[in-house]
Amino acid sequence: MTTRAADPHTAALESDLREGFFRDPPTVPPRWFYDEKGSLLFDRITRLAEYYPTRAEAEILRARAADIVGAAGTVVELGAGTCEKTRVLLDVLAARAGAPRFVPVDISTEMLLDTARALAAEYPGLRVEPVVGDLTALDGPLPGEPGGRLVLFLGGTVGNFDEAQRAGFLTMLRGVMDPGDRLALGFDLVKDPGRLVAAYDDAAGVTAEFNLNMLDVITRTVPSTGLDRRDFRHEAVWNAGESRIEMWLRAVRDVRIDFPTLGRGRTLAAGEGIRTEIARKFEPGALVDELAGHGFLGRAVWTDGAGDFGLALVVVD
Repeated sequence: MTTRAADPHTAALESDLREGFFRDPPTVPPRWFYDEKGSLLFDRITRLAEYYPTRAEAEILRARAADIVGAAGTVVELGAGTCEKTRVLLDVLAARAGAPRFVPVDISTEMLLDTARALAAEYPGLRVEPVVGDLTALDGPLPGEPGGRLVLFLGGTVGNFDEAQRAGFLTMLRGVMDPGDRLALGFDLVKDPGRLVAAYDDAAGVTAEFNLNMLDVITRTVPSTGLDRRDFRHEAVWNAGESRIEMWLRAVRDVRIDFPTLGRGRTLAAGEGIRTEIARKFEPGALVDELAGHGFLGRAVWTDGAGDFGLALVVVD
């Protein structure tokens, strides 16, 4: 027998568990990494020697800030986090007359509101309007004048979707944007698998803690028995056939996990795992063609000097 979830956050996680945890393999969406602790851990990950994407993307943003912002009067950032990289774009936006608007969107309430307060103090001429929400389920038109918006989706997060999810996300995004609106999309490039695995399994163990923290989020949010982080280890592997890194929580012993409010449970044998993230790596031309299929026409594609990371600027047709 199931009971109603106490709040929308719990209901959302229960829905994701119903959808993915009882499949083979069991999966949990990566959005559940990002409680306050997880957001802070990811911020640490971006500073690690092994984790090149943040530095590479920041290099592109510094070099192309004026081109990216263009004539936008409103910038909407999906999955904004601490907005550290975004500040180079906000420097351009805030210098504009007419009270330009910045709309950071994130699921992590505390970090988002702290970031919004800091930005409002740093940029007194900028209207900062934070939105707590799921970036994959936007509804209604975006804030700002149609045709004058810039949507940022940075960090290579587009790689966290599988093929069907990515198509659904781009369809959703096109539905809330208008002709003339632009999208700046960061994406990681295919490269040596050794470098890729190291970026998701750092020597200091920060990514391992980030991954295991998801179990704490689940047990704190949804009633459960048998789900204990001590029974799992972090693993990152390269799936060449799918051109993606996969992060797993691998059981180190047989475990039985039950969710009373879902009326369901399952056993994981030692060595079986829960897949918590995929990180697809792209060839630039293929991604631009995919975007065009969803009504986003290519304006430019830039990479960092080492050719590790890319940023596509496209416009709604």
